[in-house]
Amino acid sequence: MRPLRIGLMGCADIARRRVLPAIAAAPDAELVAVAGRDAARAADTARRFGGRPVHGYEALLELADVEAIYVPLPPALHARWVEAALRAGRPVLAEKPLTTSAAETGRLLALAAERGLVLMENVMFVHHGQHAVVQKLVAEGRIGEPRSFHAAFAIPRRPDGDIRHRADLGGGALWDTGLYPVRAALHLLGPDLTVAGATAERGPGREVDTWGTALLRSSGGVAAHLTFGLDNAYTSGYALWGSEGKIIVDRAFTPPADHRPALLLERPSGTEELVLEPDDQVARTVAAFVAAVRNGSLAPGAADCLRQAELLDDIRTTRGVSCPR
Repeated sequence: MRPLRIGLMGCADIARRRVLPAIAAAPDAELVAVAGRDAARAADTARRFGGRPVHGYEALLELADVEAIYVPLPPALHARWVEAALRAGRPVLAEKPLTTSAAETGRLLALAAERGLVLMENVMFVHHGQHAVVQKLVAEGRIGEPRSFHAAFAIPRRPDGDIRHRADLGGGALWDTGLYPVRAALHLLGPDLTVAGATAERGPGREVDTWGTALLRSSGGVAAHLTFGLDNAYTSGYALWGSEGKIIVDRAFTPPADHRPALLLERPSGTEELVLEPDDQVARTVAAFVAAVRNGSLAPGAADCLRQAELLDDIRTTRGVSCPR
């Protein structure tokens, strides 16, 4: 079967650094067109990763040889252009967050389902094999009954001109980095989580939240303590505490393809290090999208995508959170 022909809508850094190299290396995917606001950047992206530059996002959707669309635009632009792609009959892989509200996310997922099209949010870490190992350890009772979950994803201070600082483009720490620990809690604890509390802070001169925390609670009483930030020492990991032990995962959210995960399983009898084989979560994500399109199946993680959006809405609107709408 020939590769899935993909059109790029926007030449964002995440696309050029991670996703486009994975598409270029995938045997079942091919970049055939690149649309960007900056003609020179679009031409350079096409030269590096394949395809041809196209002037304007509308023009990309008119190309007959483009079968699917990858959308790495700023979050505030997702709803408009994801909808346009779906109405043009194209399945879509969209960068996270899919939109900046649960209502918009639900509407687009419903539109995709109505039209029989794949709409997949690009949360790549859930495709990494290390998290399946954690789920297996928990299911086997290796830590007893889960009691609490602690997750953090934060990055050092971004330059002043970074789009993450712009409210009109959907910036802010919650949507950029907070999404990861929220999704990890959903992935490991299940969908019946509610927001028990949250805080967010803005750095001097910022118009969006710069760092924050959230406390979620499952119906069974398991608490999820989440930390996120755009102005923090780098951290990317989680720990799941149980009645009889603890699992610690470092480099949980953005491990490079050659990283060998080393999970720590702490029990009263001692600590065991479980060293796993490297796994390429970006390649796995591209493969999952292509497979869903080819098989005519629902996009992986659609239900979690919507529940995640609902929780992010609740965190944002919880008293004390200063994230912009």
